[in-house]
Amino acid sequence: MWAVLPGEVALAVCLVAGVRIPGAVLLGAEALVVGVLALEAYVMWPLYAARRRAGETRREAGLSAVRAVVPVAVRRLLVHEFRALHSLGLWVLRRRHRIPEGARPFAYTEPQTGIMWTFVFVSVVETVVLALVIPWPLVHAVLLVVDVYGIVIILALQAACVTRPHLVEADGSLRLRYGALFDLRAPASVIASARVDRRFPGGGLVRVDEDGTLDLAVGSQTTVTVELAEPVEFVRPLGRRGSARTLRFHADDPRAVVAALVAPSLAPQLAPQLAPPLTPERTAPSSTPDPPA
Repeated sequence: MWAVLPGEVALAVCLVAGVRIPGAVLLGAEALVVGVLALEAYVMWPLYAARRRAGETRREAGLSAVRAVVPVAVRRLLVHEFRALHSLGLWVLRRRHRIPEGARPFAYTEPQTGIMWTFVFVSVVETVVLALVIPWPLVHAVLLVVDVYGIVIILALQAACVTRPHLVEADGSLRLRYGALFDLRAPASVIASARVDRRFPGGGLVRVDEDGTLDLAVGSQTTVTVELAEPVEFVRPLGRRGSARTLRFHADDPRAVVAALVAPSLAPQLAPQLAPPLTPERTAPSSTPDPPA
């Protein structure tokens, strides 16, 4: 499958570029594609039928068969790519992805925005230079498709981060996100404290220490630290699961995030101070005494 499908894409690019391909080659390529699809159906059908006999719906059985055949890392990368492209559309329409009523969004893209636009500029320059230098139409067409798609993916990754900000919801719960790659929820009941804390951890996007500290770095930095009363579960970008009791993440306005997280916990203490003073109930006016005779 991994050999035939990229070959089919390359063949389509050749046809679009106007390259003449012998009929025997086209027939053989299509036969390979049909064979791969038939092999996939042969492998997945028993799995699908078994899940149907177990009482699952058609959709649930189909998803179970796909999960059994396709590795989780591949599934997550494909899902992320589709979500990123969807986010690109939201970005163009100036919309954000599923922000509940009463939730406060907090951006985190400032450290990486300059780097992303630099990548886009370099990719555009590379595409133009290769178009002027490479004399072979077929190679030029293939590289053009790859370069343009790479530019779209870079823009989609940035769009996913812009349209999927961190959230502090109305009940004080915290939702940490990085585009469509990472999503963690911490209920308000487990948030013990929050503070502004700028750090520069090493490693990749998601790093978990042995003591249960999660670093979700953007531009190799974090600005907020949240201590939890108990660990929360999360899923890494490629599907591995983990848990963390301390959350370190970046926010463009860390003080606003900390204020939003601390405010719900102080509400019960501030309520007596903010409540209006009690006033005695009004009684009926006493009757006016009769004038003296």
